[in-house]
Amino acid sequence: MADRRSLVVGDRAYAMGDESGLYPATGWHIRGEMGGFWTQPIKLLDGLWFGLDGKWLGKDVTAAKYTSGHGYSRIDYDGSVQVRRTDFVPDGLRATLVGLTLTSATAKTVSLDVDAHSELMSSYPWGWTTPSAADANLPDTGAYGNGSLQFRDRDYAAYVGSSLRPTNHALGPNHRGPQDPAVICPADGTTPARCDDSLVGKGTGGRLTYDVALKPGREQTIWFAVAGSDDGPAAAQREYNRALGNPGKLLQAKAAARQQIDQLTAVDLPGDRLLQQSVEWSKQNLTDSVQEARNLRIRDVNEGKDYPAPVGTIDTARWFGAGFPDYPWLFATDGEYTSYAAVAAGQFDTVKAHLKALRDISDLLNARSGKVAHEIVPTGDVYFGSNQSAGNTDETVKFPSIVALLWRWTGDDRFRDDFYDFSVRNLQYVYRELDKDSDGWPEGLANVERSGMGAEKLDSTVYLARGLRDLADLAASRHDRKIQQWATARATDLESRFEAQWWVPQALGYADSVDDPSDPANDNTPIFQRHWTGVTPMEAELVRPGQPTSPLASPEHAATALTQREKPCYTGEFGLFHTGTGPTSDPAGNPGPSCDPVVSKVKSERAIFSLNTSIMAVAEGNYGRLGKSQQQVYTTGNARIQLDPKVWETPGAMPEIAPSPDAAANIGRPFYDRSMNLQAWGAYGVLWPVVHQQLGVDPDLGQGRVAVVPQLPEGQSKVAGSNIRLGGGSIDVAARLTGKELRTDLTVRNLRAEFTVGAVLPVGAKLNNVTLNGRATPYTVVTTTRGTEIHVTARSSAAVRITLA
Repeated sequence: MADRRSLVVGDRAYAMGDESGLYPATGWHIRGEMGGFWTQPIKLLDGLWFGLDGKWLGKDVTAAKYTSGHGYSRIDYDGSVQVRRTDFVPDGLRATLVGLTLTSATAKTVSLDVDAHSELMSSYPWGWTTPSAADANLPDTGAYGNGSLQFRDRDYAAYVGSSLRPTNHALGPNHRGPQDPAVICPADGTTPARCDDSLVGKGTGGRLTYDVALKPGREQTIWFAVAGSDDGPAAAQREYNRALGNPGKLLQAKAAARQQIDQLTAVDLPGDRLLQQSVEWSKQNLTDSVQEARNLRIRDVNEGKDYPAPVGTIDTARWFGAGFPDYPWLFATDGEYTSYAAVAAGQFDTVKAHLKALRDISDLLNARSGKVAHEIVPTGDVYFGSNQSAGNTDETVKFPSIVALLWRWTGDDRFRDDFYDFSVRNLQYVYRELDKDSDGWPEGLANVERSGMGAEKLDSTVYLARGLRDLADLAASRHDRKIQQWATARATDLESRFEAQWWVPQALGYADSVDDPSDPANDNTPIFQRHWTGVTPMEAELVRPGQPTSPLASPEHAATALTQREKPCYTGEFGLFHTGTGPTSDPAGNPGPSCDPVVSKVKSERAIFSLNTSIMAVAEGNYGRLGKSQQQVYTTGNARIQLDPKVWETPGAMPEIAPSPDAAANIGRPFYDRSMNLQAWGAYGVLWPVVHQQLGVDPDLGQGRVAVVPQLPEGQSKVAGSNIRLGGGSIDVAARLTGKELRTDLTVRNLRAEFTVGAVLPVGAKLNNVTLNGRATPYTVVTTTRGTEIHVTARSSAAVRITLA
């Protein structure tokens, strides 16, 4: 457990240590400083340590069991006095609460020591920026007053204490429990394997000592609070007092809120209980990722090179934090992928807030150009994505699609109208600034940040095609014929030329990029490098009027490309590699098996990101490939790295990267050299395949329609989901195959729409008859990329029975 990270999160604070209850120096943005106790946008403490009768929990007293709960963590310790430690963060408070429950078989009074070491510093600057964290961080001061430790650095303040009155206290530069004297993390390299503080650390410490009388066999719980603010000590003390006012009640409220999350999109997958459990935990992971900050001072720091005056202030921003501990801030790319998982989980409000934060910050930073900022720290510092920097083209072209996604799932026209202008400006910016050769393929950076790529990237092209269709749909609903026609014409043009430009026959896949359009000799030359983005033509669905929704890739090329990606040159034990392997003659030295003869200048990168695996899982489902060697490989891969005790680092948390041939497992690496132990985007490859593809939920509430057309995975006879949120209501869906009868049962609550209910027929199956609510009914046979679908029109709740010949 000492090798694994522990994490508890609320929307205004979070805390990270290890699962024994200690606090190794963690993270790499500010090396060794990304763990401990935080309230956006500042860090409060390096850690909080507990000792009983001179023995420190986690070192002298062994941690016997660690539990991840919905919204809390728990550590049980062995010893003459039984100790159960419960950590959680109340939502809406800038405070973390830690409860120690003590039980003794005999009556006794124990001495309880609590050490705290401060590190009041901002989440930006970082270790290598100008200015650096070392330049910006100032020494903390410590004081004691009214039973609490009080730390200060400018307007940054932290309070530590409990509702009990200490019998003694001490102040000093150390006070790290068993981690004194502190081992300092190196500036680079990975020796020592474990350290306690950073080279930029300038905190101080204190100790509180309590005498606690225990009655035989009676539990006694003592609550401790770590609270803080970047708005002075008075604000920090208010948060501290609120946290300790009634911790038990706050824990009950946290549990009740997480139970509500659990009840939304509750699935029953008897043929895949691991995936069912992953759905449960992915919903919690999304909620754990929510962060909020106030008074963000927006400035373009030009990838850490500049530090100008702010261009303005955003009062409040709320978002899905990309990853903990090093990326718990606002990203466009990450949030756009995460939004698909979030709508499937019914977490509409956070998607809206995330989009609002991106739009408001981008417009302020970029003078309403339409460009979406890439990476925003909770201070308001924009690392990448201003008009003056390259930014990422893909996230600007994806923004209209997320607006359309949420509009379709909620039917909220006011939301659509609020974001319509920005969505129009997104795509106008791309055509105005990022298509210098006017060929329709957008230029600029995209998801793969690797050398050797051409100026025009595949994923940006794919997402632009989708974004144009989604913008046209939004425009049509607002009767904006000018924008509708503009977007439709460009989408039609891209789609008509896509296969001829991007398909590489000898590679059995799509080019990752197209060469530099400024070089006439190489203009529009496909470059094939085996990056994971080669799957995006099969992953992104396009909504075209009067046609079934389908991805950009042709069915023939999709089948070839997906079959290729399932092979060992692209797929490992836990999912899809970042960059697949090529022939052994390749001068780049690609290790591993080869699936095609194409020589690449880019070396393989057999790191399995939960996002890469998600993209593949979704792509497989779009073409009805739900087999055990198809989609199930990738949904199982993400579920295992989240839930398999042989694999995970933090139980229940979807990590950024799986143990891979080219990416060692986190638990074998120093805490200051690890990938994220919770990354929000991995939920995309769990919730979307189950809800949208297996259960077949496809709302278009902006147009007053909902389709529910399930498809059973290979080898399974039932999938079901209840309380799937749509608009202001919800639906339950159950799909079964019993003998030669396909059944789809739909229950509708508080939702008015025109419903299409049906099922995807098994491959090769022939239809006999169809009934609706026990009676023969008209039906439609529709051929889609998923297969042959049977559609029946219903006004509300429905029972559709499809008998196979």
